[in-house]
Amino acid sequence: MITDPLFYALAVPAVILVGLSKGGFGGTAALVGVPLMAMAVDPVTAAGVLLPILVVMDVVGLAAWRGRFDRGVVLTMLPAAGLGVLTGYLTAASVSADAFRLTIGLLALWFFANWFAGERAARAARPQQPLKGAFWGAVAGFASFVSHAGGPPFQVYVVPLKIAPPIFAGTSVVFFAAVNAMKLVPYFLLGQFSHENLATSAVLLPLAPVATLAGIWLVKRIEPGVFYRIIYWLLLPIGLKLAYDGGMALL
Repeated sequence: MITDPLFYALAVPAVILVGLSKGGFGGTAALVGVPLMAMAVDPVTAAGVLLPILVVMDVVGLAAWRGRFDRGVVLTMLPAAGLGVLTGYLTAASVSADAFRLTIGLLALWFFANWFAGERAARAARPQQPLKGAFWGAVAGFASFVSHAGGPPFQVYVVPLKIAPPIFAGTSVVFFAAVNAMKLVPYFLLGQFSHENLATSAVLLPLAPVATLAGIWLVKRIEPGVFYRIIYWLLLPIGLKLAYDGGMALL
């Protein structure tokens, strides 16, 4: 088990933020989990510690949002996400996590800038586009495998659809619960479920259901306009964090 106090000082708020996200409140907040923990341990260890916690959060979220999700989004994005997870596993030894972190950070910043520059104006919801959804589903699956950073690619496709917040939350929970389940065997084969990692996950695990239920409570009590503004604004600091961490590591 990891015993460094600095790790837990960072991991506790990370798990709380991820739990709020997994409950459906501000989905991009899940991105901070690995980067925060990676300030005290290496990113691979952080990802390994976090995955079992994510699975518990998924179970809580699925129970809370059961039956409330957009089937079209899931059917469009999930098969492609499976290919993204498989690609992440097959390229695990050669893909730079830092380069991908930089890419995802820049993507999040682009998405925020696009909204801030003009997308805030009222406009009709975009129709679903299967090819576009499949593309972003694959990117989300790969990003999720590499560093649990599938939120921005998922939102690039889903947010412009402007589905109701509870349906958005339920769709996100169903999608990432399935993606996280796909990641279990590859993570095991890559040795990320060591005794030390699992023991550390167990210490943090009690926070998982509490934080997830808090996220669910917030989604059910917030206006749709406010909900989406929060999601967009969360992209800014998280995008800056990911881009900075990835860029500095590469330099």
